[in-house]
Amino acid sequence: MASLFDSIQIRGVTLRNRIGVSPMCQYSCEDGFATDWHLVHLGSRAVGGAALVIAEATAVEARGRISPADLGIWKDEQIEPLAKAVRFIASQGTVPGIQIAHAGRKASTARPWDGGKPVDVARGGWQPIAASPIPFDAGYQIPREMSLIDIAEVKRAFVAAATRAHAAGFQWLEIHSAHGYLLHSFLSPLSNQRTDQYGGSFDNRIRFLIETIRDIRKVWPEDKPFTVRISCTDWADRGWDLQQSIELARRLKAEGVDLIDCSSGGVVPYAKVQVGPGYQVPFSDAIRNQAHIATAAVGIITEPQQADEIIRSGKADLVLLARQMLRDPYWPIHAAHALDEQKRAHVPPQYGRAM
Repeated sequence: MASLFDSIQIRGVTLRNRIGVSPMCQYSCEDGFATDWHLVHLGSRAVGGAALVIAEATAVEARGRISPADLGIWKDEQIEPLAKAVRFIASQGTVPGIQIAHAGRKASTARPWDGGKPVDVARGGWQPIAASPIPFDAGYQIPREMSLIDIAEVKRAFVAAATRAHAAGFQWLEIHSAHGYLLHSFLSPLSNQRTDQYGGSFDNRIRFLIETIRDIRKVWPEDKPFTVRISCTDWADRGWDLQQSIELARRLKAEGVDLIDCSSGGVVPYAKVQVGPGYQVPFSDAIRNQAHIATAAVGIITEPQQADEIIRSGKADLVLLARQMLRDPYWPIHAAHALDEQKRAHVPPQYGRAM
């Protein structure tokens, strides 16, 4: 039997298989509000048989958006549009998840199909905040270095966002601490050159994330999974690396985190990423088996046999698919057929005649 279609329980939530939809920014909002696009985008992947659907990086405050078109959860009015999608996802037997995030120094940019370039204040953007006043790349705004007051404010914003996520009905919460966004920018010495208690040593650089996790853990229900996405390496000299990720994962487990979503890169534009099928799976494998915490593998996982081998060999507990789910929302159903697991595929009765 294919391990990919085994169920797994984390806290009080059971996933019917090991396939999840990774958070993918849709850049389709006004003032952070979810739209019918999100209902259809997320809902169709639930119909397609995934056990877990995680909504895109959702900003905990307006200045934490990557672009003005990002999804948000910084005010109560944004709860109900999200709840509409949550209700449909759950109606399909799929666990609805959300990733809450702050873009940090990579905030205030145009949508990718509008060029993705930084948008300054004169053109309707805003000044980003960051660990240190170091722009992400040439042409980016110089971010304002966060004061201790700023750090406290953002921690409170994450806590409020988690509270709203619970109110919307999400059953799975992921904190975005990867890809060069705010929390990752504190972790990496390439972007964090602070000299106070939030910079310098490993313990200082992880402090903001650890404190944020502790505060969220107080409000996020004990019976719901609580996960963190990290960049396991910066792919750059003198940056954040796998050994630091393993130690961080140990600390996060002690703080009540249930799973590490293992991605990489994003903190500097000159990273030398060694891309290929399953190229990030070794990170998931190392963290799972050295930090002894559940992990999710991501990154060019496209084939059913490939995904099944990752789970069967103990390299990860879940596989999260992104681009492949854009190409094929029904990938889990097709994977079940490819692995001769038709009986364990989730096929809506409305679509039964086609299967």
